[in-house]
Amino acid sequence: MPLILILFECGIELIPKNIRDHPAVKKNFSSRIYSSQLLDNTLHFSAMKNLRNREKRGRPDITHSCLLNALGSPLNNNGNLKLYIHTINGKIFEFNPEIRIARNYNRFKGLMAKMLIDGSIVTENLKLISSFKGTLKDLIDKFNTTKVYLFSSKGSLINDYKQLFTEDILTNYVTIIGGFQKSSFSKNILNLSENLISISKYPLDAWVVTNRIITYYELTYGIL
Repeated sequence: MPLILILFECGIELIPKNIRDHPAVKKNFSSRIYSSQLLDNTLHFSAMKNLRNREKRGRPDITHSCLLNALGSPLNNNGNLKLYIHTINGKIFEFNPEIRIARNYNRFKGLMAKMLIDGSIVTENLKLISSFKGTLKDLIDKFNTTKVYLFSSKGSLINDYKQLFTEDILTNYVTIIGGFQKSSFSKNILNLSENLISISKYPLDAWVVTNRIITYYELTYGIL
């Protein structure tokens, strides 16, 4: 019954080596400070101009907002949310429902940089963030999944959340939300499912979509 939520192509990555000598990067970079090692469009915009797919990169703030919405939800507190992030470089991480994500943005950036460097986050013998070794398809295939939904403003508009989820507890759902500011899903992702769904006639920020999808699921199963 848990909802499987994947934030796809999140702008979470260490500063690429080929731009580390740029003045905008050198100004704040320190090998002793984790948060300074994460690519951030606000700080590194001028250094990112020649990066491929730059419109999807350097936006840890989007992931931060999505995680706060997801992990603070009744669904997560109820133990019925499986939460993953897929980074722009194809790395996949699972978040323990007991993790408490820092509200402070710089502390969050530090956590993400440490996650990428160490491959996991472990505190007092509890693994809070763990790495999944495999592709996004491998992750989806490990679940007995009945439905895989891709959420995009280019998808088919639904007018009622009851069109998404049923009350059948044997039905498993994987929901994939883009964790980037601009652009769209690649062909490889679109091939994972025929269910390309829009939940509004307006383009929505990723954290709004995250909140709505979780709320729809909670309403379906009476989780308050």
